[in-house]
Amino acid sequence: MNKEITQQVETLLSTPKKVVIVGHKNPDGDAIGSCMGLYFFLQSLGHQAEVVMPNDYPTFLKWMPGNETICIYEKEPEKCQLLFDEAAIVFTLDFNALTRVGDLGTVLETCDAKFVMIDHHQAPSDYAVATYSDVTMSSTSEMVYHFMDALGRLDVLSAEIATNLYTGIMTDTGSFRFSSTSPTTHRVIAQLLEAGANGSEIHNNIYDTNTPERLKLLGIALNNMTILPEYNTAFITLTQKELDDNNFKKGDTEGFVNYSLSVIGINFAVIFIESKQDNIVKISFRSKGSFSVNEFARAHYNGGGHTNAAGGKSDKNLDDTISEFISILPNYKNALNANA
Repeated sequence: MNKEITQQVETLLSTPKKVVIVGHKNPDGDAIGSCMGLYFFLQSLGHQAEVVMPNDYPTFLKWMPGNETICIYEKEPEKCQLLFDEAAIVFTLDFNALTRVGDLGTVLETCDAKFVMIDHHQAPSDYAVATYSDVTMSSTSEMVYHFMDALGRLDVLSAEIATNLYTGIMTDTGSFRFSSTSPTTHRVIAQLLEAGANGSEIHNNIYDTNTPERLKLLGIALNNMTILPEYNTAFITLTQKELDDNNFKKGDTEGFVNYSLSVIGINFAVIFIESKQDNIVKISFRSKGSFSVNEFARAHYNGGGHTNAAGGKSDKNLDDTISEFISILPNYKNALNANA
């Protein structure tokens, strides 16, 4: 975080304020971890902080310190609205466009508070008075650590902050195996462990939570996998019926797309998940090497994210979405083969 942004934030936080911290729709470990880490940090400095999420999130994230204080907009819109009405500052974490918060976007657009953005996704919008954006960072949770450091207040790093930030970094780096995991990331993790984060316990809480239904759904997903060797590409499909038949819960398909990417010779992996409720097909993209799924998702599926991990959606039905996807691939054959 550069000196100018640091000074802007120091001025905003120079006296106790009412602050709301917001994560993106369908929050993941990094969204929850970064928001709750910042929540405990601001509370320790004397600010009245609150966290708002646009909608609910998976059970495997609900053990995280402070989780019970989160106001979920889809469940308590009036309570959340009041928090924004009274806020002097709104921090937006792990997203950089107001379209990423669903219906909560209309509340943010009319909020009179000053906005601060902390995020590591590409192409940030300019709605904030102070923007801390770094696409090279492993996670927004790592950025919150550096945010604390820039303000000179690592002295308040607690076990609660450390546990939340460790969780966010771990989940957004695929347990520290993605290329975004830098030497600095590991140094941050060491500091979080020293502050009280329990790495093995956090890993167990996140990953050792499989239900029989989720494992059966994974089996179906893998059985549905299609490999297109001429494009070094593999994709998985899941229909609404397959989800319903296996008692699908939010978060159950987390990580499924990575199984396709683990196949020898595959550099581009996709999962298409039918959502009758939203009348869309939800899509997750993963890649290896220089092939940018962020650019691919932005160009074709109203999405985006990072170079090697992105998301999008299709308004077509599942069959038409798959047909369209396959028809697009010849345009990227050289790029996909270059990564082979």
